[in-house]
Amino acid sequence: MNLSLKKSKVFIIGVAIIVIVTLVFFLFNQGKDAGEAVEEYYSHLVKKDYKKMYAMLTKGSLARTSQKVFETRYENIYDGIEAKNMKVKINEINDDVVNCTISMDTIAGKVSYDNKITVKNDEIVFNEKMLFDGIEGENKVRVLTDNASRGKILDRNDKELATIGEAYSVGLVRGKLNGEGDYQAIADLLDMGVDKIKKIMSASWIKDDSFVPLKEIAKDDDGKLLADQLLAIKGVKLNTVYVRYYPYGEVTSHLTGYLQQVNAEDLEKHKNEGYSETSLIGRSGIEAAYEKDLKGIDGKKIIITDKDGKEIKIIANKRVKDGKDIKLTIDIDLQKDLYNEYQNDKSASVAMNPKTGEILALVSTPSFSSNDFILGFNSEQWENLNNDALKPLTNRFKATYIPGSSMKPITGAIGLDAKKIEPNKDLGALDKWQKDSSWGNYYVTTLHAPTPNNLKNAIIYSDNVYFARSAVEIGKDELTSGYDKLKISKKIPFELSLNLSQYLNKESKFDDQKLADSGYGQGELLINPVQLASIYSSFVNEGDIFQPYLIIDQKPKSWIKSVFSKSTVNIIKEALIGVISDSNGTGHAIYHNDIELAGKTGTAELKSSQSDTNGTELGWFTVMTTNSDTPILITTMVEDVKDRGGSGYVVEHMKKPLGNYLY
Repeated sequence: MNLSLKKSKVFIIGVAIIVIVTLVFFLFNQGKDAGEAVEEYYSHLVKKDYKKMYAMLTKGSLARTSQKVFETRYENIYDGIEAKNMKVKINEINDDVVNCTISMDTIAGKVSYDNKITVKNDEIVFNEKMLFDGIEGENKVRVLTDNASRGKILDRNDKELATIGEAYSVGLVRGKLNGEGDYQAIADLLDMGVDKIKKIMSASWIKDDSFVPLKEIAKDDDGKLLADQLLAIKGVKLNTVYVRYYPYGEVTSHLTGYLQQVNAEDLEKHKNEGYSETSLIGRSGIEAAYEKDLKGIDGKKIIITDKDGKEIKIIANKRVKDGKDIKLTIDIDLQKDLYNEYQNDKSASVAMNPKTGEILALVSTPSFSSNDFILGFNSEQWENLNNDALKPLTNRFKATYIPGSSMKPITGAIGLDAKKIEPNKDLGALDKWQKDSSWGNYYVTTLHAPTPNNLKNAIIYSDNVYFARSAVEIGKDELTSGYDKLKISKKIPFELSLNLSQYLNKESKFDDQKLADSGYGQGELLINPVQLASIYSSFVNEGDIFQPYLIIDQKPKSWIKSVFSKSTVNIIKEALIGVISDSNGTGHAIYHNDIELAGKTGTAELKSSQSDTNGTELGWFTVMTTNSDTPILITTMVEDVKDRGGSGYVVEHMKKPLGNYLY
């Protein structure tokens, strides 16, 4: 064979091999490229990059669909169903057809469906199922919401403190209005501006027969009167709507809290928790503390409808889950009695079962109505509420106050356990006292210096000097150790947030003068009413303190075990009984001859110096049963009692709430 023939054969064989390898390579990579193209397409969908998705499609498959329409459809569907965690799984590739499964999490649950996608020349042939399962022609994707009912807040006897109530939705029907001629009259009745009404009525969706809501108003007697005035205007229409309702209004508002429309911060904080721009959220009290339980979970259903809006297919369905009812330990009748007695005062009241820690009442006065937050304020109403000198928005049972003489039995108990107080020792009655001349002109004074000047009489007569002297004798280490054992300055384990009590400012140090003042409840002591009530419960619990709680299905839980010895408790309890039973006792006005009561009054001075005559006073009174079948302890603090009887004012107003509860 000649050389040229050999070269021809080699050349032909080489070309053949190249062709075969190229063909194999092409066929192999055709399927791989198709799958990758589909994966790339859906990766752009995950990133919401609709522009790049559109660029990957064959122009013929989208000849009648502009890029803008394409992007808008994708955005509306996938934002509407809140798609996330989107994945595409390539199941099989046949020639240029990719069999795949598309899955995602949505507002109504997981969605998964199969599709066949054709890839030609590295471009994807669009089919409507790529847009979403069930889409063809003029079909649309819709999300339906079944709103969850918010759980009720109940008292211990199932009386509703927060529930569902009715209100009027006031709206306008444009086609029946006298133009804009009556806008001013409507605005005046609804306390809203004419410009706001005009803005609402300018919305593009409004037709002549549309009901356009403006505001919700109460369906009480005043609301019905207002409704009659509004209905006299042509074009005004009222619909009944269901709203959050607080039957006891001001009586429970600081306890239950209230709802408000979510803001941008709420939406960010509670992202993917089912809130929208129109949602309401618990803003304070039980409504806020148990928002997650009370809210419930809205039902969501993703459906495909035809061009007329008729349902033709259900894609996903998450059933509604109504909110959970929250049942409190509160006795609303006692809550109401305490509120009524002190409603015109700046006060805080805490009632508890001292044997369990159950909170029976939690009152702050003056108050506001949670219902007003549901129906809304105009700017003038909101300004008046915020600028009210009595500060009705201030939650006083959350705050801390100077305890005054309420602290004396606690000082006595710390001193007894520290072996620094001899209960029967007569210290000698003194109207005023100072440790030594280093105090200069500063003296501790008292209104009552009993004889003999022992622990029991000092508590019954509320002798400042006795407890100032005792505190100095107890000393800084033992006194602060006692405070620490009572967890003063520590967080109180409670369903609602309470301010921290303290026995000393952070920047301060105890000297003998501060020690003396602390002994009778002045100095830098600040006590939360819930904590003070809890401490007093130890005197009828053999020295144990139960954790205060508000939710009735909880079980009593020990908080501080053996905070005082049993012998100390018995000595202090006997003195506290004397405060009520002894005719000279500061709480004798509430004495009952058929029920043994123990208690302590307290008057705390708020003044800039010892010589200040313009300062004000806080009045305290704690009263409790010692061996009743109806155990109860009530602590009340009232501000500004100077020249109104001091703590005696609080005692007098305690008679009715306590009597109603016990009998």
